Amino acid sequence: MSFTYSTPVRFADVDHAGIMYYPRFFHLFHLAFEELWRARIGPRAYSELIDRDRIGFPAVRAECEFKGPLRFGDTAEIEVTVAKLGAKSITFRYRVSRAPDDARERALSAEGLVICAVVDLAKFVAIPVPERVVQLLADLVET
Repeated sequence: MSFTYSTPVRFADVDHAGIMYYPRFFHLFHLAFEELWRARIGPRAYSELIDRDRIGFPAVRAECEFKGPLRFGDTAEIEVTVAKLGAKSITFRYRVSRAPDDARERALSAEGLVICAVVDLAKFVAIPVPERVVQLLADLVET
C-alpha cells in the first residue's frame, strides 16, 4: 500500500527552461511527508509530534533520480511508501509522477529516498521508533 498526495506544479517551481527546478522535488517529498501525517492523525499532526511529543524526523540522507520533466500546470502525484522501518530511523521512498490528463498519460518524473532519524528533540539524540509511529506507518512498509 502507499499514500499519495497531489499538488499542481506552480510557476515558482519551474526554472528558465520551463521544467521543475530539481531541488523542488525534495520540497515535494516533504510536502507529501507532512500530508501523510495530516491524513493519518489530523490537521496539526506533524507539528504536534514536534511540539507536544518532542519527536523529530530530521533527514540524514536524501537522494533523487530524475526520470522526466514536470512543467508548469502539470499535476504532480507523490506516492509515499516506507522502504525500511529501522530501529531508530525510517526510510521513506517517494515516486513523483505527472498525473494523466486529456493529452498525456501518467509519466514517472522522479524517484527518491529520504532516510529520517527518529530523535528526542529535547536531547537531539536518536531514539527507538515509537510504537504509535510504527502502527501509523505499518501498512506503508514495502514487502
